Amino acid sequence: MSIFVIDEQKCHKDGICVAECPVRIIEMPDPEAPPRPIAGAEELCINCGHCAAVCPHGALSLASMPLDLMPAIRKELEITPEQAEQFLRSRRSIRAYKKEELDRATLQKLIELARFAPSGHNSQPLQWLVISGREQLKALGGVVVEWMRWVIKEQPAMAALMHLERTVGGWEAGMDVVLRNAPHVVIAHCEKENRFGPQAGTLALGYLELAAFSLGLGACWAGYFQAASLFFPPMQKALGLPAGHLPLGCMMVGKPKFHYHRLPLRNQPVITWR
Repeated sequence: MSIFVIDEQKCHKDGICVAECPVRIIEMPDPEAPPRPIAGAEELCINCGHCAAVCPHGALSLASMPLDLMPAIRKELEITPEQAEQFLRSRRSIRAYKKEELDRATLQKLIELARFAPSGHNSQPLQWLVISGREQLKALGGVVVEWMRWVIKEQPAMAALMHLERTVGGWEAGMDVVLRNAPHVVIAHCEKENRFGPQAGTLALGYLELAAFSLGLGACWAGYFQAASLFFPPMQKALGLPAGHLPLGCMMVGKPKFHYHRLPLRNQPVITWR
C-alpha cells in the first residue's frame, strides 16, 4: 500500500508537496502526471504530515493520516502580530498558586497541545508523568531538600552558587521553596539514549507552559526538582520512571493566585549581524 494517495481530480500538479517534503521522498518526473513516492519511501517517511498539510487543494491524503482527521486551519483564529507580542510578553513564571487542583481533562489538554512541539526527525520520543496532590508533592519536595543538604555538605561551592542554604532554611521555616505549593507537576521523560530527547523535552514543555497561559492557568519550570531528579538516586527511586528513562524537564502547573497587569522590561538583545 502506498504511503499516500493522490486525488487526481483535485491535484493541480504544482509540485508544492515535492518541494515541501523534508526527506525528499516525493517526486514528479512527469509534469503532466501527479506526484508519487520514490522507491523506498515507506522506510524514509517520518510521518510529519507536511505534504498533506501544505497542499492547498486537499489532493494528497496520507495512509497514516487521512484528511478527515486533519482539521483545516481556520483563518478566523489566526492572531495578529500585536496579539502575539502581548501574549508572549505577558506570560509569567507563576510561583503562587491557588489550592484547588485541575481536572484530569485539563491536564490532558495541556499535554495534547505540548505534543505538537517540534522533535528531531519527528521522532516524538516523549512520555509524560503527572504528579498531583499536595501531600505527595510535599513528600517529593522533602526529597529535593535532602538532595540540597547533600550538595551543601559535599559540594559547598556549588551550594553557594545556588543559594541552597537559604533555600533549605526557607523549607525548614515552613515555606514550599521547591514547588511553590503547586497542585501538579508535569514531567517529560524519554529513553536516556535518545539523541533527540533533550531538545524535544525543552520544546514540548515550553509549548505546555504557553498552552497553560492561554487557558488562564499558571506554570513554572521546577529547576530544583529537575536537578534532584537527575542527580539524586533517592529522588529517582521516588519518581519511578521506566528503566533507562531520563527526566528532561519538570513543570509546576496550577491556577495562579494573582494576575499581572503590566509588561516588564527585559535586557536588549545582543545581536551580531553578518
